[in-house]
Amino acid sequence: MESILQAWEDFARTIEPPALTMDDTELRDHAKQMLHAIARDLERPQSEQESAAKSKGLGKRGSDDTPAETHAEARLLSGYTVVQLVSEYRALRASVLTQWVAATPEGHRTELADVTRFNEAIDQALAESVARYEYMVKQSQNMFLAILGHDLRNPLGTVVSGSTFLMQATDIASKYVLVATRMFNSAKRMSKLINDLIDFTRTHLGPGIPIRVKQCSVVEVCELVVNELRTFHPEQIIDLHVPPQLDAIFDESRIAQVLSNLIGNAIQYGQHDTAVTVRASGSDTDIVISVNNRGRTIPAEKLGSIFDPMVRIAASVSADYTERTSLGIGLFISREIVQSHGGRVEVTSSAQAGTTFTLTMPRLPRGFGAPGEG
Repeated sequence: MESILQAWEDFARTIEPPALTMDDTELRDHAKQMLHAIARDLERPQSEQESAAKSKGLGKRGSDDTPAETHAEARLLSGYTVVQLVSEYRALRASVLTQWVAATPEGHRTELADVTRFNEAIDQALAESVARYEYMVKQSQNMFLAILGHDLRNPLGTVVSGSTFLMQATDIASKYVLVATRMFNSAKRMSKLINDLIDFTRTHLGPGIPIRVKQCSVVEVCELVVNELRTFHPEQIIDLHVPPQLDAIFDESRIAQVLSNLIGNAIQYGQHDTAVTVRASGSDTDIVISVNNRGRTIPAEKLGSIFDPMVRIAASVSADYTERTSLGIGLFISREIVQSHGGRVEVTSSAQAGTTFTLTMPRLPRGFGAPGEG
């Protein structure tokens, strides 16, 4: 054990800069426990070793954290990169195998199965360490995004309030009102992005996007969102087809957010000389809302990942640069909101029919009476 740990320590001191500030105890931390765990793995039958590896959920914290997971957490907090973490396991593997060979009498056959089992145990420990490291990095990133989004809300709200005040002023030159209007529109776009960012972090840090459902009019929500986007995009024709009345139980503001994302996406990627079409219909059990645009067809191989966060479909060359490089989490947020309602969002795209996003959700979530009842 001591010779292996010394080799581990000698290698760890070559990793800069963290190793320069760590004492002998910190450099050796968890190595002894990992070696004992590996030895126990070697003593178990292969089937037990495989089942134990599969039953362990990699990454997330728990009361039964392995030495490899604890080691990864300590290394991350000490400033090690994932490459440096992996290199430690490479050094540990090399140290053990080198001494294994040296300790084997000349002419004595090394049991290949034991060497294979040892390598598998090292690989398992490495997988546990990398998974924990990745999990903690993602948690830190999401926490940073959540704090950033919340901290930006207050100053952005000041910009919105100030520009609104200037837009309503009657005693200033029209050119200043125009500047205030542009500030207001830009601030509203920033506010939408921040809201999406906060919702994105909620899906990773908490139980998901919260919804508060009540009986609402699907027709009114569609008309509200479409009219807002018509005002914001006067150059774009948006056709709305809805029945005279269509009620359901849902979160009005959240579904409005979904429609705004879907229609805004259709405007961004569609052809401006053709209309974006929004249709709403309902059956006894479901509500269906579709958003169609005529634009560049989405390749079939990208349809499956279009709702994934940070995924963008390349926009046309005439699109604004800031739009072509936006984060692309709107569709992800939309899917999460609809799923919170027990529904789904699907997309189809063809040269003949254009690109259509279809939102389907139940009119009546579980635990509620029929729309119109008490």
